[in-house]
Amino acid sequence: MQLHNLFPFPEERKTRRRVGRGSGSGLGCTAGKGHKGQNARAGGGVAPGFEGGQMPLQRRLPKHGFKNAPFRVTYNVINLDRLLEAFEGKSDITLDDIYARGLARMGSPVKILSRGEVKSALKVEAHKFSQAAAEKIRNAGGDVTELEAVPSV
Repeated sequence: MQLHNLFPFPEERKTRRRVGRGSGSGLGCTAGKGHKGQNARAGGGVAPGFEGGQMPLQRRLPKHGFKNAPFRVTYNVINLDRLLEAFEGKSDITLDDIYARGLARMGSPVKILSRGEVKSALKVEAHKFSQAAAEKIRNAGGDVTELEAVPSV
């Protein structure tokens, strides 16, 4: 069973509110919108953050800090134990292998972390390695190849 297979039973589902279907329904006449005014009109209402013409809070407060979001590099992290489990018996693990096995999203930078034990010599290729992970691989007689991560702008 997976999350997308779960669904509530019909008796647990809330029925949608059918407005404007006669006064006996309790939501006829003005359809729960009251009488007149901006919120009673079709397309009525105000934008989020609108304060009736008063200078809104998000404009009253000063801008603060530095945002580097367009240039931030977000790595897909993979621990050594998961890497070894996915490539059992293989000694040469390339970046394309990692993408093909579905351990990281295609084209995204990959970082290898140190959880797990390396028993045999491995040659691993990734964008980054934690110090401990690189040390574990080298101590087992393996080799690490760090590639240059290209920020997705």
